[in-house]
Amino acid sequence: MSKIFIIAEAGVNHNGDIETAKKLVDVAAAAGADAVKFQTFRAEKLVCKNAQKAAYQMETTDAAESQFEMLKKLELTPQMHEELMAYCRQKGIRFLSTPFDVDSLHDLVERGIELIKLPSGEITNYPLLREAARSGKKIILSTGMSTLDEVRNAVDVLKGSGGTDITALHCNTEYPTPYADVNLAAMGTIRDEIGVPVGYSDHTTGIEIPIAAAALGAVVIEKHFTLDRNMEGPDHKASLEPDELAEMVRAVRHIELAIGSGRKEPSQSEKKNMNIARKSIVAGCDIKAGESFTEENVTAKRPGTGLSPMLWNQVIGQKAKRDFAADEMIEL
Repeated sequence: MSKIFIIAEAGVNHNGDIETAKKLVDVAAAAGADAVKFQTFRAEKLVCKNAQKAAYQMETTDAAESQFEMLKKLELTPQMHEELMAYCRQKGIRFLSTPFDVDSLHDLVERGIELIKLPSGEITNYPLLREAARSGKKIILSTGMSTLDEVRNAVDVLKGSGGTDITALHCNTEYPTPYADVNLAAMGTIRDEIGVPVGYSDHTTGIEIPIAAAALGAVVIEKHFTLDRNMEGPDHKASLEPDELAEMVRAVRHIELAIGSGRKEPSQSEKKNMNIARKSIVAGCDIKAGESFTEENVTAKRPGTGLSPMLWNQVIGQKAKRDFAADEMIEL
């Protein structure tokens, strides 16, 4: 099977500081993630100056601060982008960043980004969807807050604008997401109804749900992480800490191996156990030559190196051609 693509979502957990951002890259690389993802936006193009913050943002940041003021402090400058992309190359991990406006998308494409990750809030942003598809890049689309028809419409826009490699991530945008609202089964619905590969972008606490998503066939797993959940900022509280991220990656890799080919057959590692664990038809007591094999004088016991008990009905009623001692394997 194909390798599950794991995105360690740093998001805005750098708090606008390049050194913190580099430490996040270190953590993602050490955990074994395939990519570390940030966010690229210009606050002036993303949000109106009087827009309200989300409820979880009100709880995790200064309630008197506007969404615009909060986001302005979390922008990555062009220089920071260059530094982070170079640092990711040095650390051997792919740099990704989510664009929230068309200009930011173009900036990322010009910087040579290979994959475009579109966030849930932009699933109805036709101009951004169109420009993402026109870029010719692979696209991963989060689908939080959306109906199946909205996912279908967004995918149609992407395909109609030239997009050919599209993956949709099931997602819930509440931070943290209540377990009862995860609805992991919707991931399969998107795959079956829309006809695109699917993955899962997680905002629950802990690592159980992304692991379950991997077992259910996700080809991409995305998860927020931070250096410390006690840091100031909107997303830290719903993020994994470094050791948790590493444990999630290990678990997903184990699930990835465990899913296998789907063919039901003995594995290479267990073939040696077949003769030990299976049984053969053996004499249940001493049997003399000429006696008939009956339900009373034969039985099934380990090891499985003789006649399979599945041949039971072919053995019962036949006559012994020689003497058999108790526990001796029956031969026909």
